[in-house]
Amino acid sequence: MHVVVASHQQLPAKGYGGPQRVVVALVRGLAALGHRITLLAPPGSRVTEAKLVEVPARKFGDPAELARYVPDDAELLHTHFALKHGPAALPFIQTFHHNLKPGSPLHPNTVFLSRDHARRHGSEVFVYNGLDPAEYFFRRFPKRAEQFDLFLGKLHSAKGYHWAVEAAKHTGHRLVLAGGWRPSFTGAIKYVGEVDGRKKAALLARARCLWNPAQWDEPFGLVTIEALLSGTPVLGTHRGALPELITAEVGALCDTMDAMIAAAQTIHTRSPQACRALAERQFTHLVMAQEYVRMYRCLLDTGKLPPGRPTAAA
Repeated sequence: MHVVVASHQQLPAKGYGGPQRVVVALVRGLAALGHRITLLAPPGSRVTEAKLVEVPARKFGDPAELARYVPDDAELLHTHFALKHGPAALPFIQTFHHNLKPGSPLHPNTVFLSRDHARRHGSEVFVYNGLDPAEYFFRRFPKRAEQFDLFLGKLHSAKGYHWAVEAAKHTGHRLVLAGGWRPSFTGAIKYVGEVDGRKKAALLARARCLWNPAQWDEPFGLVTIEALLSGTPVLGTHRGALPELITAEVGALCDTMDAMIAAAQTIHTRSPQACRALAERQFTHLVMAQEYVRMYRCLLDTGKLPPGRPTAAA
């Protein structure tokens, strides 16, 4: 199949860039499955598994303008930004990576990132994000109680980083904060700034656990599967997609900071092998690509997108 993937953001991402990293992972997954990929992206982009067609940033919002960059033999266009409608002569789907205000209109060919994400937007169509396991260091041996805890993401109240900070102050357990805003912390809390690549992978693999105490409805929660691919268990909340990603074997879901502090006492007893196995079974770039191919074929055959396939945890 010849699929055109379109990203209005430069690829690969500079810095963390969650949606961009998912797009790159999808392209690589589709290519590994034997499909031909043309990538429409801003100038300066580079993904070796796809034929790149550079598109000026101002052209992405207009379906008619965007269609001029689509090869004649393409079978389907898959955008990773919202359009009011697709090009007239080509089947089209779009993946939505964010939350919309209730009642906001979206094209019926929209794919969401989790069952919760889809339901909150009045849909049943979703595909879970996936990443390449080869980009992460897998720590096979058990975690130790004295290893540091990790918070990785924006240091914003919606992400719940203050729960991790308060827990560290309360227990004296070491915490590493990795994010894009520089606060001032002392004692058991260490701030390392925004990290990516090998440094991020090393932190994830060395951590006793990842704190992801989301205070908002995460469409997905990419850092969760990054931790699991590293063999590191996750502390999360019952918000958004997290209950679909985290089982009792690989982490804990809590509704209060006190409950999470209590769960943190034994979080390191989870098996690294169980964490990695769950991520490899459900959240790799190849699994994601296979699910999107199912979406593509159903759209081409019936004109409609099929419901997503929830995890057992969901």
